[in-house]
Amino acid sequence: MPMSLQSPSILPEMDPAIWSRLPEELLEHVLSFLPLRTFLNLRSTCKHFKSLLFSPSFMSKHTTPGSPFSSFLLLSHPQFYQQFPLYDSLIGSWRHLTLSLSVLLPVTGSNGSPSCTLLSSSNGLFCFSLRSSYSLLVCNFLAKSSRIVEFPSYPFSFDSLTFVSEPFGYKIFVLCSKFSYNSVFVYDSKVHSWQKFDRFEPILGDGYRQEGVLFDGSLYFTTSEPFSIVCFDLESGRWERLDSELPGDLAFVRLVSDGENKLYLIGGVGRNGISRGVKLWERGDGWNWIEVESLPEMMCKKFVSVCYHNYERVYCFWHQGMICICCYTWPEILYCKVSRRTWHWLPKCPSLPEKWSCGFRWFSFVPELYAAV
Repeated sequence: MPMSLQSPSILPEMDPAIWSRLPEELLEHVLSFLPLRTFLNLRSTCKHFKSLLFSPSFMSKHTTPGSPFSSFLLLSHPQFYQQFPLYDSLIGSWRHLTLSLSVLLPVTGSNGSPSCTLLSSSNGLFCFSLRSSYSLLVCNFLAKSSRIVEFPSYPFSFDSLTFVSEPFGYKIFVLCSKFSYNSVFVYDSKVHSWQKFDRFEPILGDGYRQEGVLFDGSLYFTTSEPFSIVCFDLESGRWERLDSELPGDLAFVRLVSDGENKLYLIGGVGRNGISRGVKLWERGDGWNWIEVESLPEMMCKKFVSVCYHNYERVYCFWHQGMICICCYTWPEILYCKVSRRTWHWLPKCPSLPEKWSCGFRWFSFVPELYAAV
């Protein structure tokens, strides 16, 4: 029988001696097509595969944009006990793949789950607070690597934390205004050390907990009422309040950056602190704001009912061409596809218990095998 007509079940197996002589450049090419699930488990299967994945030649070929990985929206909620369901934003559905912190952190709390809280994410890296050791944990789930970063001050308490990745490293910005001092701490992974900036002007307002937005080398924040924009230079440690006139009749306001050269303003428009509409503006020349989109009326009614006019619970972030608007009390995401200027609701996670409580935190997860901790 001709070989082409033989059943696959009776095809002869390739001689292991032939496999052992497979050129490494061909093996690298084959590995580049493996799905994310396989990459997550590959390091523990073979020492040769592990060394190959992190070889300079393999890294140089597979760290460019357009890698084979999907991008995800990751959900954190107390009822998941440090398990993190993933929504695949490329195919538009929940994946049967859940990330677990237990493979990186053996220390557990009283209920058997790691005693930590997910705080922030950036380009494949995540930052956790470790409650038992007064420190932070930075990890790369894909590479199964992690680093504990000791916090330089005691007690370990802060108002706001912003985690930003940079070429060949990352920085952690921590804002502290408790215990009779106002300080900013900035951790630089390139030198593995903290820098402290004391006695800044409390220009953000009391109880401020929003993350900063990285844009042009600085972190940008919106203040509490009267609304304004301030920035913190990550190199010099200087604060500056921008002379930028914001749109009128704002009930709340948030900033989002695409990570490159665009900065967006999301705001609720209304009177007496009640939003009657939600609008999106883009930064123009001279820090003027150009309106680009408005949330449709029916979606706006749902959003307002979800927030119940408590806009302190609202937070926003950028994810793969989408501006995501979330609320701690609601398990869905309202998002805008910027290029199409269309609005959508992301469906609830199917594994969420029927009786759920507040505490939903969403994060952008764009897997990056070589994001170093």
